[in-house]
Amino acid sequence: MNQYKVYVTPRAFKEIKNLPGNIRQRVRQAIRELATEPRPSQSKALNVPELDWELRRLRLDTWRIVYAVTEDENTVDVLAVRKRPPYDYGDLETLLAQIN
Repeated sequence: MNQYKVYVTPRAFKEIKNLPGNIRQRVRQAIRELATEPRPSQSKALNVPELDWELRRLRLDTWRIVYAVTEDENTVDVLAVRKRPPYDYGDLETLLAQIN
């Protein structure tokens, strides 16, 4: 099985740092696991057309980890960790601009 390199954007790093302790630990563990399995069964692909990478979200209770998988480079870029609701994925373009 391929090992993926996991990168956390500065914005996502700040969001993780400000999470409640128990959720922060679960999010960190889930992100570590993305290195070996970038498409776990509880994740879902987000419909964003015409991208060079696959955009996905991973659900942890009411929290969502939004990330992009690039197969050519074997990388996973963590873009955001947000609470849903109220998060509605309306800022995906802004998040994607961080990894270009």
